[in-house]
Amino acid sequence: MVDVSQHELVPEHTVLDEDALDEVLEEYDIDRTDLPKIKRSDPALPDEAEIGDVIKIVRNSRTADQAVVYRLVVE
Repeated sequence: MVDVSQHELVPEHTVLDEDALDEVLEEYDIDRTDLPKIKRSDPALPDEAEIGDVIKIVRNSRTADQAVVYRLVVE
């Protein structure tokens, strides 16, 4: 079986630790539940991601070199 998360077109997905998450939520003045969602069944998620975790996704960008987005893992 192919590991989709290792494909060259899939951006880097990492689970945020609580300290980094607190900084992000404070910077944007939002709650965890205000973040966009990503399903636990998404094949690009790291194996250690669990429901309730926040994922940092770093994508290549033509205008900003890298674009960073955050997603809340849901069922």
